[in-house]
Amino acid sequence: MPEVIYDQLGRGYASVRRADPRLAARIDAALADARTVVNVGAGAGSYEPPSREVTAVEPSAVMIAQRPAGAAPAVQASAERLPFDDDSFDAAMAVLTAHHWTDLDAGLGEMRRVARRRIVIVAFDPEALRDLWITRDYFPEILGLKRRAGASSQNLTALLPNAYSTPLPVPRDCQDHFFAALWARPRMLFDDEVLQPMWVWREISEQARAAGRSRLAADLESGAWERRYGDLAARSELDVGLRIVISDLSD
Repeated sequence: MPEVIYDQLGRGYASVRRADPRLAARIDAALADARTVVNVGAGAGSYEPPSREVTAVEPSAVMIAQRPAGAAPAVQASAERLPFDDDSFDAAMAVLTAHHWTDLDAGLGEMRRVARRRIVIVAFDPEALRDLWITRDYFPEILGLKRRAGASSQNLTALLPNAYSTPLPVPRDCQDHFFAALWARPRMLFDDEVLQPMWVWREISEQARAAGRSRLAADLESGAWERRYGDLAARSELDVGLRIVISDLSD
């Protein structure tokens, strides 16, 4: 259950999973002219657009407690049972959360029920992740996690009406430290404070975590990582498979 996951993983979440303003601007633009928005799986409040009337939905009390002063009001509930009337909001949004839902179809159905105009979901394209050095060379077990595949951007696009997806490139110095955002910062994969809130890190085995770290440490020490991937330092952003899925309900 999501509330169990983030009641465990959520401690210290807000200190390392801060909204990146460049990603936030793209997500805000995807909401178009929506005035009222429900943020499903809202966590500690990242990516909630301050210029709109937002209502947050989050199942974990641990996450709700980390929402900053002045954040949008939060309701403790799950995506599968949103406590709102039909067509209550102009838009529904969900950022890197659909893979935690116990019933994806039910969660999407609820978003469609309460949103009048638009649904915006941020998710990953697992195929694009295969080219990322983190997953390809060191932690390939992440690619096999079924929850991520089930809530892929491709699957979400297929399940939602009038839906399409667009790439969401991740800045080199992204302030939101999800695992793929570390694409130019390999040493952060040894920072346990950064890794603690990452569900993908907890989902792979302890053996896989240790083995991947050992290989990465050896490659950093020998200079092998720098020889293969040092050119990433010149990139300002990278497509790591992050996608914005937009479903236009007004057509």
